[in-house]
Amino acid sequence: MQIRKIHHVAYRCKDAKETVEWYGKYLDMKFVLAIAENEVPSTKEPDPYMHIFLDAGGGNILAFFELPTKPPMGRDPNTPEWTQHLALEVDSMETLLAAKARLEADGIPVVGPTDHTIFKSIYFFDPSGHRLELAANTGTPKMAAELDRVKWEMLDEWSKTKKAPAHARWMHDGSFAG
Repeated sequence: MQIRKIHHVAYRCKDAKETVEWYGKYLDMKFVLAIAENEVPSTKEPDPYMHIFLDAGGGNILAFFELPTKPPMGRDPNTPEWTQHLALEVDSMETLLAAKARLEADGIPVVGPTDHTIFKSIYFFDPSGHRLELAANTGTPKMAAELDRVKWEMLDEWSKTKKAPAHARWMHDGSFAG
């Protein structure tokens, strides 16, 4: 089997209308579909919901569920806040910095730009508390080739030691010779 693409990725939101408006204003995502039911189609459980779909570009759809009868949203207390996030690619550093300025102008805290060597990114939270990352690629084809070359060695070493392998240390110390 070969997956063709991700059909959509779905998260929970606190307020469907607020989410549609926020993603439209700050990330230029178009509202493409709403589905509302009073029962879950797969389980037939009575549970009203609003399911919204946003165009994330390039055939990608970001979706959310508002679940008014469920307890308030929470986080996995055992997972650090920085771990779970949705990273979205933008076309340039100029676009990244313009988004940062727009978010900060409305009082939304932004971390970054953070230099990851092969991309630079900013981090912030949506109104439901989901951490988002906007990333602008800065890597070279040689960097990509080197990361591809060492990926299995790194994974094997990590699997045995649970310590960061040094195969791509150049990403953090600036020593790439390519």
